[in-house]
Amino acid sequence: MKRGHGRRSGPGGGQVKESTRWQLVLAAALILLSYLLYLFHYVVFQDPHHILIYLVGDLAFLPVEVLLVTVVIHRLLEIRERRQRREKLQMVVGIFFSEFGNRLLAEYARLDPDLEEIRTSLMVSDEWGDARFDTLCDKLSRHPFRIHLAEGDVRALDAIFASRKELLIRLFENPLLEEHEGFSEVLRSMIHLSDEIQRREGIPRLPESDLAHLSQDLSRSYRELALEWVEYMRQTRAAYSYLFSLAVRTNPFVPDASPLVMESPPPSG
Repeated sequence: MKRGHGRRSGPGGGQVKESTRWQLVLAAALILLSYLLYLFHYVVFQDPHHILIYLVGDLAFLPVEVLLVTVVIHRLLEIRERRQRREKLQMVVGIFFSEFGNRLLAEYARLDPDLEEIRTSLMVSDEWGDARFDTLCDKLSRHPFRIHLAEGDVRALDAIFASRKELLIRLFENPLLEEHEGFSEVLRSMIHLSDEIQRREGIPRLPESDLAHLSQDLSRSYRELALEWVEYMRQTRAAYSYLFSLAVRTNPFVPDASPLVMESPPPSG
């Protein structure tokens, strides 16, 4: 006996059919309403010529109306939506640096033996423009980002990562990051490092070969995070001057950085 293959609708199939049925009913109702209004006009005024004039005029304007609605208005709404997504994404990146990124960058900077050669170039200020940020990116692209870990450094990094592991995962799951691949890579690198370091918890002594492996992972993460920080500072300066002021005062590459607003000394002379 042959078994019939019944057609099964997938999840949500009933909702799709219901939505389609509702749209068809609405379309039929609108067409019927238009027909009745034209019929009423004909019965009252007995003027088919006038009806045809307006009907042809409306049909002639229809392509222009479609252009305005589907192209111009849709484009304006799309630009507005894209700007709102950028603003929300900038807030997400700002939360990352204020809650975790700046602290980790400061630790990386402490372990970087070559940082003094470029430290002055990292002193971002209110006077910076795009050209200065571009110059800094070029300089960082040539920086070696060498980190040589000792066991004590691994334990310090373990404390930093352990306190913010949940934050990293929640940020990585944010759908806004689909539009920012560079920041997604930074978070992926942070989560990987967190796993690497936390798995060594309880190990009394790490061999030199393992410290060298971790040093390479941290060096790569250091480079990605530093370049992302520069872009964050650039975008913050352009959009949020009050946030940029705090970001400058808490620059992770400045050893004695402070959020306090210090009074400028009076001019001499």
